[in-house]
Amino acid sequence: MNVFVLNCGSSSLKFQIIDTDLEKIANDKDICLAKGLIERIGSQALITLHVIGKEPFKSAEPIRDHKAALTYISKWISNPETRIPGINSLDDIHAVGHRVVHGAERFKMSVKIDKEVIAGIEDCIDIAPLHNPANLKGIHAAKELFGPNVPQVAIFDTAFHSTMPEISYLYAIPYQLYRRFKIRKYGFHGTSHRYIAYRYRKIMGIPREQVNIITLHLGNGSSACAIKNGRSYDTSMGMTPLEGLMMGTRCGDIDPTVIEYLIHKEGTTLDEVYSVLNKRSGVLGISGLTNDMRDLLMEIEEHQDRRAILAVDMYCNKIKKYIGAYMSALNGADAICFAGGIGENSPEIRRNVCSNMSYIGLELDHELNEEAVNGKEMEISTPTSKVKIFVIPTNEELVMARDTVRVILDVPRVF
Repeated sequence: MNVFVLNCGSSSLKFQIIDTDLEKIANDKDICLAKGLIERIGSQALITLHVIGKEPFKSAEPIRDHKAALTYISKWISNPETRIPGINSLDDIHAVGHRVVHGAERFKMSVKIDKEVIAGIEDCIDIAPLHNPANLKGIHAAKELFGPNVPQVAIFDTAFHSTMPEISYLYAIPYQLYRRFKIRKYGFHGTSHRYIAYRYRKIMGIPREQVNIITLHLGNGSSACAIKNGRSYDTSMGMTPLEGLMMGTRCGDIDPTVIEYLIHKEGTTLDEVYSVLNKRSGVLGISGLTNDMRDLLMEIEEHQDRRAILAVDMYCNKIKKYIGAYMSALNGADAICFAGGIGENSPEIRRNVCSNMSYIGLELDHELNEEAVNGKEMEISTPTSKVKIFVIPTNEELVMARDTVRVILDVPRVF
């Protein structure tokens, strides 16, 4: 089954085409045939399309909206010169899997998309105004492009965290506010944390119930997850992705009275303050330079910029705090697993996070740490480390493709 996996942002569209079925899933034989990214939709878009094993195609062209972006991709897929193995036209796409950021309490598993599901995703817009509308644009565009006979499945970022207990997901506000408005922690990056936990148990050769680890998805958006008996027990992001770790442009945990204080002092609006906290804070806000960790680390190496150093140290310190908290919540963990663009490719960040953590028996092998880049899955702790350290490159698209197959065939998920 060829699954078209779609991840729509407000001005971007990312996709993969994955050949998978129940037999391939059981044997880890899924095959990524092609992938691509269109950025800056609504203006002069940056386009990268890649048939696996061939040179990527890159271009810059005006693309009006998500529908136009999907149409562009469909023409590329159907072009005889593209030659994706096993795919000659859109008729060779058998299903579409959509990333949907927020499913609230309504969607605890991936589901086949119908009118009722679309209405449920729309109901979540109030608590995910930056994400769910973009996801819906992708769903509507794909339905129009592929037609009503191609099944579509929604895979929710929040679903993996639906196993959190009340002590983890409730806020210490009047309980009736949760009852009335469902104000609570939902968590995000669920498909990533779920995949990392899956790969960890495959590496260790243990059943899901024996997975007790802390997973770190570190990228421009970052989150930590405490996984107990193979299930999400707590996570750093909250009702929205703004809570938790310091991120590329998001502030993470903050005293809520800062918002009111800024409104009074700056004479600004609530929306403008939230824009600052979401888009101009975090690593970018502290460094004053960039939200790209690679550029920031280069700036430190070349110029020893004080605010760049401060931003990196703050970023890592927040991660260390969450590791300590989750160690307590889990009564100890067997491993800490790094993933995401920063977690997978930055030995400097991993070294900083793991330093001065001897109180939990964490020992980093510095030589192995330097080797763990460019998608390498490997253990980077010393043989004597009481808590193992792994780099496990995430693969959210694979989770989405597999869930799409299982939902369509009505087969329970394995992980």
